[in-house]
Amino acid sequence: MKQAMSRLLRRMGLLPFDFLTTRAPSLQDRTALLPETLAVVESGNVKKWACLRCPGGCGEVITLSLNPNQRPRWGISEDFWSRPTVHPSVHQTNECGCHFWIKKGQVNWCRGGRPKRPAKDPVRDKRTPT
Repeated sequence: MKQAMSRLLRRMGLLPFDFLTTRAPSLQDRTALLPETLAVVESGNVKKWACLRCPGGCGEVITLSLNPNQRPRWGISEDFWSRPTVHPSVHQTNECGCHFWIKKGQVNWCRGGRPKRPAKDPVRDKRTPT
């Protein structure tokens, strides 16, 4: 219900976001993960992974470890509207080369972090210094 309300508020121009958080019992495969979804894989109350499609449009599924005993690792929090904030930044090492932050569900591109080649559906260009 909360996600439906978030999407309605976005359509009305009142709640900006590129991603909303959902929960998943296991890692998401490429076909199951929706473009505007950041899936948090949980077992019990333990967050294990965060999965999302690359916002640069390459279609790659990015899997971030949330395990505090692993390196590299990321942290994730979400606000009332299920908009995620991920820290630290995400840097793709594939051909896409995207480098970005996710804050309150919005992608903020690092300087030089946009995809090297044009993509079909890149997330709108927002820049924040690294």
